[in-house]
Amino acid sequence: MTEERPINPNLPLTVHAQYIKDLSFENPNAPGTLRGNTDAGAPKMNVNVMMDSEPLADKGYYEVVLTVEATATRGDSTLFIGEVKYGVVCAVAENVPDNNIHPLIMIEVPKMAFPFVRQILCDAVMAGGYPPLMLNPVDFEGLYIAQYKKEQEEQSKEAS
Repeated sequence: MTEERPINPNLPLTVHAQYIKDLSFENPNAPGTLRGNTDAGAPKMNVNVMMDSEPLADKGYYEVVLTVEATATRGDSTLFIGEVKYGVVCAVAENVPDNNIHPLIMIEVPKMAFPFVRQILCDAVMAGGYPPLMLNPVDFEGLYIAQYKKEQEEQSKEAS
C-alpha cells in the first residue's frame, strides 16, 4: 500500500482488500436447542450492526470494519450467538473534500461489505444446525445520519 494510489479520478473510492477480521459462533445449549420445539414459538432474534473506521499509515487509506452480531433466544434459552467482524481496506480519491470522506467510507463501504457479512453469518448459523439466517438489508445512510444526530445532541448537552 505504499505505492501511488491507482485511482480513477472519476471514482472516489477503491477497495483494496476485504477479509474476515473475527468470526464467532456459539451454540451454548446444543444439542437440546436443535430439537424442533414448536410449542415454545418462534425464536426471538436480536441483530446489531456496528461500523468503525480508522485511517491507515498510508495517506488516503482507511480500514472500515462492519460488525454484525445476531443472537437467537427461545424463552430463557439461548439458541445461538453469532458475530462477524468484516474488514475492508479502501482508498479515497485525492479530489474528495475532507468533510465528505467520513460519510463516504461509513456509508458506501458497509453497503458493499454487507452481502458478504450476511452470507458468512448465514453459513455459520446453518453449520450450527439451524435454518438459514436471512438478514434484511440495512439502511447504512439512515444509521449514519441517526448516529450523527445523536452525537450532535450529546455535544449540545455538554456545551450547555
